[in-house]
Formats: sequence, C-alpha cells, structure tokens
Amino acid sequence: MPTTTVHLMRHGEVHNPDGVLYGRLPGYRLSERGVAMAERVAAHLSGTGPSGEARRDVVHVVASPLQRAQETATPVAQAFGVELATDERLLEAENHFQGLTFGVGDGSLRRPSHWRHLWNPFRPSWGEPYTVQVARMTAAVHAAREVASGHEAVIVSHQLPIWITRLALEGRRLWHDPRKRECSLASLTSLRFDGETLTSLTYSEPAADLLPTARSVSGA
Repeated sequence: MPTTTVHLMRHGEVHNPDGVLYGRLPGYRLSERGVAMAERVAAHLSGTGPSGEARRDVVHVVASPLQRAQETATPVAQAFGVELATDERLLEAENHFQGLTFGVGDGSLRRPSHWRHLWNPFRPSWGEPYTVQVARMTAAVHAAREVASGHEAVIVSHQLPIWITRLALEGRRLWHDPRKRECSLASLTSLRFDGETLTSLTYSEPAADLLPTARSVSGA
C-alpha cells in the first residue's frame, strides 16, 4: 500500500495596494515579499538532508489558475524539476464582495443592497457554498494523490478552500470564525495517505518569519 503525502500550500502575499477582496479577479500578482515566501517554501521542501538526499520527494506540483497561485507554485516546480500543472478545482471561492473593500466603515457593509448576502454564515450566503468547495478541493487532492502515488505532491490554492477542506477532513463543522483560520500565507497543510486513506494531517509555516505583522481579510 503506497504512502503518499499531498501538501496543500497557500499562495504568498499579494500586491494589493487598494486592499480589496480580490477573489477570482485577474491581475493580482505576488508582492516582493510574496515572491520571497514562495522561494522560501521551495528551498524548505527541496533542501538536502544530512546525507545529501532531498528533504522531500515531490514529483507533482499543481496550482490554481489564478496568477498569485501560479507564481507561488513556479519555484516549487522548478526546485524539483517537474512541470507545473493547473487545476481549475483549486480556484479561490466565489464571493459576492469580490472587488470591494470589506468592512463596516468602508461602505460595503453600509449598503442595504449587500445585506441579503450576509444572512446565512452556515452556507455561506455571500458566496460559493462550503460543501461545494470541499467537493472540488477533495477531488483535486485525490487526483494529485493518484499522480504522485508513493511520493509527494504540492497543491497551491487559496486560504478559504484549503481551510474548509481541512475542517471537512478532520470531521469539524464547516462554518467558522475567519479570524481563527490556521492557514497563513505560504503555509503547508500536509496530508499523509496510506493508499486512499488519510492517516495524518500536519500544519507548518516555512515562511513564518516573512509574514506581515498585520493580516488582511483580502489576503485570500
């Protein structure tokens, strides 16, 4: 029975001077710090051990089609000499507030036209249902597991889809407090499978020292 590890990696910091919830909008690239984060994780995964062997056995790297995810995945793919694949199922969650600043004082939540999108945090009513996110992300995880069977894969996606997938795999409720997500920029949520069975889940932050001191809700 092959043992396979699939690392769910969140993209690095994004250049977002207007502080909007960028969602699936095109053109949002990594900031200089975000590029450094991606390179740090690539070095962390591919660094050599005490006997000169590669630290990780990554044979497959796949990313969301959005620019920030592609740019984050590129140095990882290059570090292991594999071709970067793209999977639409790894996209950011759909969100009604895409392109807007989001807060009580900035206008988005003061407009009555937006209130109908906030009535049900369990679904959530402002965007793509949590269950739909879990279904597509889980399918992408198992597709990567099959490609990398007996080795390791890195999947680069976005904060909410990764976090919701983790909650589902751990048997926890999907609705949650966004401020308590354990899914920082360029973090790794690592899933170990024996065959098709998930046997462990670990979380790490290889680029923790590069994290900004203030985290924004737009950093998805």
